Amino acid sequence: MKNKSVSAALKKNAMLIVLVLVYLFFLILTKGGIFSPSSFTELINQNAYVYILGAGMLMCMLTGGNIDLSCGAFVCLLGALGGVFMIVQGMSTGLSILLLLLIGIGYGVGLGFLIAYVHIPPWIATLAGYLAFRGLGTSILSANSVTGSLAPFPTDFQSIFYGRIFPTEKGVFNWPCFLLGLLAAAAVVGLTFRNRQVRLKKGYEADSVASAAGKSGLGAAAILLVTARLAMDGGIPTTLLWVAGIILIYSFITSKTTIGRHFYIVGGNMEAARLSGVNTRRVMFVAYLNMAVLTAIATMTVVARSQSAYADVGKNFEMDAISACVVGGVSASGGAGTVLGMVIGATLIGVINLGMSLISLDANYQRVIKGLVLLAAVVFDILSKKRGK
Repeated sequence: MKNKSVSAALKKNAMLIVLVLVYLFFLILTKGGIFSPSSFTELINQNAYVYILGAGMLMCMLTGGNIDLSCGAFVCLLGALGGVFMIVQGMSTGLSILLLLLIGIGYGVGLGFLIAYVHIPPWIATLAGYLAFRGLGTSILSANSVTGSLAPFPTDFQSIFYGRIFPTEKGVFNWPCFLLGLLAAAAVVGLTFRNRQVRLKKGYEADSVASAAGKSGLGAAAILLVTARLAMDGGIPTTLLWVAGIILIYSFITSKTTIGRHFYIVGGNMEAARLSGVNTRRVMFVAYLNMAVLTAIATMTVVARSQSAYADVGKNFEMDAISACVVGGVSASGGAGTVLGMVIGATLIGVINLGMSLISLDANYQRVIKGLVLLAAVVFDILSKKRGK
């Protein structure tokens, strides 16, 4: 029994173990460079869009392995429009953000309607956006600038999406940052044991005290490590707040709400879900509306970081989001996957990207390695299902 429980635990946390091993591998190769405070900040800022788009892609994939191929090109279009609003037209930051969100909602409504009610296959509907939006965005940039890019974005916009919380000089320990980490770590421990008590009261199977303590302790230690490193690099980036907020919201939606459970049911068997009373059309509509809104938010973090809108922004973003989900254990056929798994997958890809950049590995080899990681994750998922059967 003990061997079975250990085997099950290893299987359940396989990608987390791989993440730790990959990090240690690059820690040795970079001679500790990947552990520097600036590397932690860069890992968050560089991959914020992957976490945000990954949350939306997760909801799409849960409905039956569906994806959104247009999100990367839509980032290009929204970035161009944001540049026109704020740089060319001189609109206020607040109004520009509102307009970008409204455009994202408008596209999501249209896309969701086509997929859910007109029954256009998602990959075809989003492929149209993939082809059209980058061309449209590039045309807008060319028409409003000589260089084909718009910069710089207003400082207040940058501070919202690429600033610091309680900023201090680099190298000076940021105590407010670390105190927020302590509060977050305490919340993780408290929520873990609270959820355990709730499950026991309802008669559900729950982790032992030792297991709950171990899981919450590791989570708290990871949070304290990250915040301690960030505290030495000027404080918590605002991008981390956006990412953390979205992750918490979608973790709650997928695990605690009725609509969240409907996504899993539809992905498991759409016809059975429809016959049992689930509004499958609404689920599909919400999935793609949600994806478009998150794409708008991701766009703002990306252009704030680069301080410009340009034609190549958003290139291959859809592939990064899909990879984060698949590597994180989201089923390619739908009905299975978690936000935490997506976060682990996105972090693994981010660590690989950062590590390869630090050792100056050729960009072509970087693509090869990411492709092999994605293939390995899919093979692992298929083999795990066969063993389970």
